[in-house]
Amino acid sequence: MSLDSGSLPHVSNIDKAEVYMETIKDKMTDDHRHCDEMFAEAEDLVTRDDWTNAIKRFDEFAKAMDHHFNMEEEVLFPQFEQATGITAGPTEVMRSEHSQMRLLIEAMDDAVHRSDSDEYLGQSETLLIIMQQHNTKEEGMLYPMVDESIGDNVEQLLSSLNDI
Repeated sequence: MSLDSGSLPHVSNIDKAEVYMETIKDKMTDDHRHCDEMFAEAEDLVTRDDWTNAIKRFDEFAKAMDHHFNMEEEVLFPQFEQATGITAGPTEVMRSEHSQMRLLIEAMDDAVHRSDSDEYLGQSETLLIIMQQHNTKEEGMLYPMVDESIGDNVEQLLSSLNDI
């Protein structure tokens, strides 16, 4: 008995296709973009003197930034440090920058709740510069290092980040 190609069951080409797996860099870069969008929306609302919505959007932005910092400081950085033995250097710099950004966010919070657009926009300009430089370092250097050092534990680390 011979089988012709028409009688063979459908065979998936999944073994030929590359299966995509989310990386730490993917997740954290997406979170940067999410925070950036809220930052820009809050700033736009301030420039239009739409204080009710500016406060709401700023509060969402501040909460998202705090969440992002916590994912890094409570899960990502400790895991990276444990995997590599590197406790000074990149994660130390990132933590220091988080502290700087937290102070700016506090000043912006005060300004937005006082409807002080000049103060808000001045602080936001400084924050924007720091965020851009910070994100470039994380996305270009730190996150790829994390992905490389974590290896097969990426899914577990992603799950831990999602639990924050």
